[in-house]
Amino acid sequence: MKIKPLGDRVVIKMLESEETTKSGIVLPGSAKEKPQVAEIVAVGPGTVVDGKEVKMEVKVGDRVLTSKYSGTEVKFDGQEYTILKQGDILAIVE
Repeated sequence: MKIKPLGDRVVIKMLESEETTKSGIVLPGSAKEKPQVAEIVAVGPGTVVDGKEVKMEVKVGDRVLTSKYSGTEVKFDGQEYTILKQGDILAIVE
């Protein structure tokens, strides 16, 4: 089973990594702020707003920066994902 977003929505998976402080202490993902870098796992078909077609500018596999508190968090097949609108994506990380 897969998640297929509708309209101009995308499904992302936050990328969590352990971080080491200057003193050498390893911080697990739960001790840090919510990550803002994510990987896109599914993309909707786009939508029409005021008679104009809104094309999707991102694709599956892109790494993106998102707004800190945007989207809706969902749990699916034991994984945590966030579903958000394309407009909540700030940039593509290359």
